[in-house]
Amino acid sequence: MVSLLARLSLPGQRDPGTRPSRHAPVLAAAAAAAVTVLGLLGVGLASVVVQTLDPAGGLPVADSGRLAGQLWLLAQGGGVTLGSGPLVLAPLLLTMAVAWGLSSAGRGVVRACDLTGGRPLAAALAAAVGTHTLLSVLVGLLVDTQGAQVDLLRSAIGSAVLALFAVGWGTARDSGLLDDALDAAPGPVRPLLRAAAAGLLTAVSLGLLVVAVALAADTGGYAALSRSLGGSGAGAVGLLVLGVLLLPNAAAAAIGVAAGPGFAVGSGTLVSVHGVTLGAVPALPLLAALPDTQAVPLLAFASQVVPALAGLVAGTTLGRRLGHGGSVVAGSWGVLAGLLLGLACGLFAWVAGGSLGDGALADVGAPPVATGLAVALQAGVAAAVAAAVTRWRSLA
Repeated sequence: MVSLLARLSLPGQRDPGTRPSRHAPVLAAAAAAAVTVLGLLGVGLASVVVQTLDPAGGLPVADSGRLAGQLWLLAQGGGVTLGSGPLVLAPLLLTMAVAWGLSSAGRGVVRACDLTGGRPLAAALAAAVGTHTLLSVLVGLLVDTQGAQVDLLRSAIGSAVLALFAVGWGTARDSGLLDDALDAAPGPVRPLLRAAAAGLLTAVSLGLLVVAVALAADTGGYAALSRSLGGSGAGAVGLLVLGVLLLPNAAAAAIGVAAGPGFAVGSGTLVSVHGVTLGAVPALPLLAALPDTQAVPLLAFASQVVPALAGLVAGTTLGRRLGHGGSVVAGSWGVLAGLLLGLACGLFAWVAGGSLGDGALADVGAPPVATGLAVALQAGVAAAVAAAVTRWRSLA
């Protein structure tokens, strides 16, 4: 995509005397705009198809497009105020897709213009972030209605932050700036970051497994919730897609349960290993994974191994990649890897949570601070032991 834009929009690149880096901001803006346009087209087309297949008629095409735009903004940290209150909950799978597109756009610009750092790289990053933010605000203005008012300030800030991190990551990675920074950093920074990333991936994967087991154990509840909402098979497909988009959010909630603090779905529903309180929840089939009784399910107790397993993976990764030091040094760094893993899990819980309205549904998700501290404590011990043992075996 970026290479095609470069050939169409930047004819001066064919002249050997022209510096491609001069065109980097233009190409970056065009690539960011392409991500927004293609993303909205994809989400909008899916929404229109689901509504069209509904024999009851579904929403008109214009309303389906407006719904897609609101979902696009929610995925980037935006907010929509409904009659029931503010809706602030990012479907994280869509968020990841947007971040991947922006990161790919940044990497494509670096390759097309041969950027290696400095002012041209900063100019391309600023152009991409500014374009993406401006388009998000325009989308917010277009999809704003009296019954669903878009929080333009929140949408602008969220889209700007997401673009800054995603495009910044892509440009820094392909320009070599990231490698230079890691090489210049003191201590085993690179192995520590790799270990924390491996531990986070393990925790999220195990969280998804917990959610899958909980849903499989109550397929009847899922079907009952789907039937209670009415509609046709197309409506069921739409609810299934929404549930898939929210799976990373559910994984963050499962990590909260595994770590100990649990998670909440409003003020009336709290699930943790210390007890279960059930209240009224939205009629979303994915919530069939919630316990059916006040008793703490066996799955919640079994999930408590997740922080330790994630810490073991982080420690093993660290022990294999350390370039110097013995087992004692590796164990010390393993504690830090566990702390970084706890910080990552806390941030994950923070972005996965939100609000589904006023009053009883104003707080949804796992508590970020408590979850991060609990994971850091458990994973730190496991990572220290795993790093020390792995390092000792590699030196033996």
